[in-house]
Amino acid sequence: MTGFDEDALSEAYNRALALEKAGDVDGAVRAWRKVLALDPTDHGGAAVRLAALGHGETPGKAPPAYVETLFDQHAEVFDDVLVDQLGYAVPLKLHQMLLDHAPGPHARALDLGCGTGLTGGALGDLVENFIGVDISENMVALAEERDVYDGLYVAEAEDFLDNIEDEENWDLIVATDVMPYLGDLSRIVAGAAKRINPGGWFAFSTETLPDDVMRGRGFMVTPRHRFAHSEAYLRELLTEHGFAIVALQPITVRMEEGAPIAGHLVLARALG
Repeated sequence: MTGFDEDALSEAYNRALALEKAGDVDGAVRAWRKVLALDPTDHGGAAVRLAALGHGETPGKAPPAYVETLFDQHAEVFDDVLVDQLGYAVPLKLHQMLLDHAPGPHARALDLGCGTGLTGGALGDLVENFIGVDISENMVALAEERDVYDGLYVAEAEDFLDNIEDEENWDLIVATDVMPYLGDLSRIVAGAAKRINPGGWFAFSTETLPDDVMRGRGFMVTPRHRFAHSEAYLRELLTEHGFAIVALQPITVRMEEGAPIAGHLVLARALG
C-alpha cells in the first residue's frame, strides 16, 4: 500500500474500529470518512462500513483494494477459519446440486474467486479442465499448492470475464462466496453470459437477509460488511441475461458467533 501516510491511516482506522465497537455511530462515521479521505482506494473497506452504519450510498461492490488486502492477510489461516471454525460447506453443497442437475463431466470449468481451491477440490470429479481466478495473489499461491486446477490467474472476477482473451469459453462457471463482495451483480452475470457456452451452467452462492430487512432492495450491505441479495433480484437479473434458473435453494452459508448466515445456492443454464 503506497501513496498515503500509512501511520496516519493506521491510527484513523483503529480509531474508527474502536468507536464503532463502542457504539458511537456518529463518531465512527466521522472516523471512517477520515479513513476514506486518507486512502481513496479504500484498502480498509471504509465505504462498506459507512453503508453498514446507514451513512453514505451503498457501493456497487466492496473496493477491490479492500478485498485483495483482506484475503492476502488471511490466506494462511483461511481454510481453518472458514471450514473448521465457521462450518463453511458451500463447495460440497454445490457438488451435490451439480450431481442432481448437471453432473457432466464438464469439459471446461471456471472457478471465479477460487481462493485456496476449496471449490476446485470439491468439484474436481465433475470437471475435465478447471481454471481458477482470484484477486489475492496469496490465495492463488495456496491454490497452486493444492494442485486442483489446470491453470490459475490473479485477477478480479469481473475484470477477468471482461478482458481475458487467451481462454476459450466455458461449459461451467462457478462463484462460491464471491457475490457477498459484489453488491450490483449485473456486470458479473453479463460477463458470465458472454463467456459461457450455449447450454452451459452458471452456479454461485449468495447471502441474504429477511424480507423485512431487505425492504424490496435487490442488494444491501449487511451488519457484517458483506452484501446480501434478494431472491427476486437474482431471478430478474439471470433472466435478463439469458439464463434459465434450474435450482435456487436456501442454504446456511456458514456460522458466525453461533448464528447461521442465510443465503442461496443458485444453478442456472445459458439458453443461447
